[in-house]
Amino acid sequence: MKALRASLLRFDAATGQAQFDEDGLLVIGPDARGRQVVQAAGAWMALKGQFALVPTEHLPGRILAPGFIDMHVHYPQTDIIGAPAAGLLPWLENYTFPAESRFADPAHAGAVAEFFLDELARNGVTTALTFATSHPASVDAFFEASRQRGLRMITGKVLQDRHSPDGVRDDTEQSLVDTEALIRRWHGMDRLGYAITPRFAPTSTDAQLHGAGELAKAFPDTWIHSHVAENKDEVKWARELFPKARSYLDVYVGFGLMRERAVYAHCIHFDDDDRRLMRDTGAVTAVSPTSNLFLGSGFFDFEGADRIGYGYGLASDVGGGTSFSPFATMLAAYYAGREGQTKPGLSIAPSQLWWRHTGGAAHALGLGGVVGNLQPGCEADFLVLNPAATPLLARKTKLANSLEELLFSMIVLGDDRLVERTVIGQALE
Repeated sequence: MKALRASLLRFDAATGQAQFDEDGLLVIGPDARGRQVVQAAGAWMALKGQFALVPTEHLPGRILAPGFIDMHVHYPQTDIIGAPAAGLLPWLENYTFPAESRFADPAHAGAVAEFFLDELARNGVTTALTFATSHPASVDAFFEASRQRGLRMITGKVLQDRHSPDGVRDDTEQSLVDTEALIRRWHGMDRLGYAITPRFAPTSTDAQLHGAGELAKAFPDTWIHSHVAENKDEVKWARELFPKARSYLDVYVGFGLMRERAVYAHCIHFDDDDRRLMRDTGAVTAVSPTSNLFLGSGFFDFEGADRIGYGYGLASDVGGGTSFSPFATMLAAYYAGREGQTKPGLSIAPSQLWWRHTGGAAHALGLGGVVGNLQPGCEADFLVLNPAATPLLARKTKLANSLEELLFSMIVLGDDRLVERTVIGQALE
């Protein structure tokens, strides 16, 4: 075992309420299966006697915090972050599909996967649910790179057999054969998980969506990962393609793609029937505010989600999203919540923004108690934060009179410099 002494941030697993020890102790050690997990976490004064013989690293002025979880990101879009476009559909045509066509090359996929994982670590993201591309090589490359680093990561081959250009469009039957083979190869290996990944309903035929639903039924502990109701033009297009569906979201119900561990990015243009459908099926939203702002898609209705009571967490959505940094995502989520012209506006507490990007995101993914928190039994993926990383951060955080003020100072002023160290438990000796 080993221990670290510093300020300590964690969350009540049931309520999401932040818990903070100015002088805390985090004790890490192997569980019965050999995984590095949190053995104890709390005030140093309360725990020092029990763990007096455990080697302890003292980190004055630092904060130990759970690793961030990115609920929706596209690793193959790393190189198109910041690409200008008139909106979602032109952006896909002019930047996304040309970039993704290169991932048929395993060497290219591997190089981007390594860079992407470096960037996540630099920004304090320890788990992500990411799109690959329609090429099986893109999945193999990502999982192999993640496995070598001991990471808990989730991805899957994109399914898109229509309304897509050569180079990314796949064959219906072969796409489903490939998906099943990839599930059997990777799902549950070490800390890896597979997501059945129809890009979005308009780019899959009925036959492909039906096959995806059959795979989701056959492998119930896999994830489902897609997009819905991001952009008004996209919603109109889906209505034209699936006229019998009550709404865009209802399309996925008809193909068996709404259940627990189903994660849908965006979910902006919803009514309360859609929100109840999310709640009743156990599906969740990956809220992607920097992407929504960048592409002019709209604002996620936090009040509506909370009022109906369905799950959600935060996501970068790079490359439509404009930053890998969870601090940028949390700040954009605060802005989106405040917007009150198109929906009810509200102010999200800083600790709740943080929860929605850590333990709350884990809970939404069906990984509550596994990652995203520093409670005993959680896997030991955590961050060492330096709240004095820049002169302005140092000045502002020193003036904080409460935990909410401290967290908000870091959300507003923080970036990768705030993350002094990203620790992956499985990489610990």
